[in-house]
Amino acid sequence: QVQLVESGGGLVQAGGSLRLSCVASESISRFNVIGWYRQAPGKQRELVARILSGGRPNYGDSVKDRFTISRDKNTVYLQMNSLKSEDTGVYYCNYNIQGVYDYWGQGTQVTVSS
Repeated sequence: QVQLVESGGGLVQAGGSLRLSCVASESISRFNVIGWYRQAPGKQRELVARILSGGRPNYGDSVKDRFTISRDKNTVYLQMNSLKSEDTGVYYCNYNIQGVYDYWGQGTQVTVSS
């Protein structure tokens, strides 16, 4: 069982920046997928960014060129710049092991005021 703990959420004005962190209870294998999803009120959970097996990043269309995902041994980061009100939501860390085991963090709230 992998534990994921997110931090870094908060309230920020439009145009501002935040950096989210997700610490895993074990080392993150480069052969697995780790990333961030978000869910706004009344909407489905959507992909924000993830690092695919082998290390290639993959971004949702709405955050390309504004958000950057990175990782080290057991932590994945999401640098969010030029934030917009539509980026508001609960951000969840996800770790998928070989397409079989799927782990989620508890989520961290991001609120962007316009």
